[in-house]
Amino acid sequence: MSIKSAALAASVSVAAALVGTNAVALDLSGKTVEYVIPFSETGGSAAWANFYAPLLSKALPGEPTVVVKYMPGAGSTKGANWFQEQTFEDNPGTLIFGTSGSTQFPYLLDDPRVKYEYKDWQVVLGSGTGGVAYLPPDLASEMDGMDATGLQDTDFIWGSQGATRLDLVPLLAWKMLGMNVEPVFGIKGRGDGRLMFERGEANIDYQTSSAYLKSVVPLVESGDAVPMMTWGALDDDGNIVRDPTFPDIPTFKEVCEATPECETSGDAWDAWKAFFIAGFPAQKMIFLPAGSSQEVIDTYTEAFKAVTSAPDFADMSADTLGVYPQVTLPAAQKMADLGTNVSPEAKAYVKQWLADDYGVKLD
Repeated sequence: MSIKSAALAASVSVAAALVGTNAVALDLSGKTVEYVIPFSETGGSAAWANFYAPLLSKALPGEPTVVVKYMPGAGSTKGANWFQEQTFEDNPGTLIFGTSGSTQFPYLLDDPRVKYEYKDWQVVLGSGTGGVAYLPPDLASEMDGMDATGLQDTDFIWGSQGATRLDLVPLLAWKMLGMNVEPVFGIKGRGDGRLMFERGEANIDYQTSSAYLKSVVPLVESGDAVPMMTWGALDDDGNIVRDPTFPDIPTFKEVCEATPECETSGDAWDAWKAFFIAGFPAQKMIFLPAGSSQEVIDTYTEAFKAVTSAPDFADMSADTLGVYPQVTLPAAQKMADLGTNVSPEAKAYVKQWLADDYGVKLD
């Protein structure tokens, strides 16, 4: 554990002791908690999970070992379908599942491969996040300020998990900008897309904030990548504003406004914004399996409250998670509702676009 992580873990232990006056009787001494992530170990979900795992271990009663287990496949639906089959009786307090927008989007789009139901699970933590698109330096120089018109004659290659995953947010954004981006579908995690970029196999990419901070910022500092735009963040009135973690990088909304090809009104914009909200401000969540007892729900809620209320949490988490809400119940349930619902109009538009552009038919 790093010095910073150790310091935060110490703060968490103090916070957990203070919260302990309301703690429940569950004791996980000597137990192992499996923290399952339905992605590979190279992306933002892995960075997020590995940040939380040691802190959760310290905060849970009995300080169990929390082990991150990766279960990539089918853009996360493989792991989510597996989790749907798990029962609380078989894993009483020793199994948690971390989702991402790439797990939510197939659910929102009625993907036939989805066998899971979010309403069966119990959310205990919600993590907002952002995302940053970036380019090689030679292509970044083709932009005129925030105007992306100069990129419209370039043939882009991009490593993608799939058009019905979280990747639909950048795919639709790039289309709205008039860019020709050819996705190579089938990568297991966004980290694999970054590796394609690093190897020169792709000439555009995006990463969620945690992975961007960890793995792309060094590329930017070495001159091997240039940020193009963020997806933005939401203010209290639901307006898209600059991402607080990357305040110097323009949002897609700003780039769209500066690019004549693009419009920030109409069906495409409304659909993009709906899925952006479902995928980023409500991006990552931790769930307990179906049928979890109130005792276990309360135990994990108190543990995550101890983690996120630790005095050093904001400072310690900024380099890994960025500056975004980290919420427990009841706010986490509101985030889950936000992330698993879009309007019928937005869903219909995206389904038609996927069928027209990628031959993906979900009806």
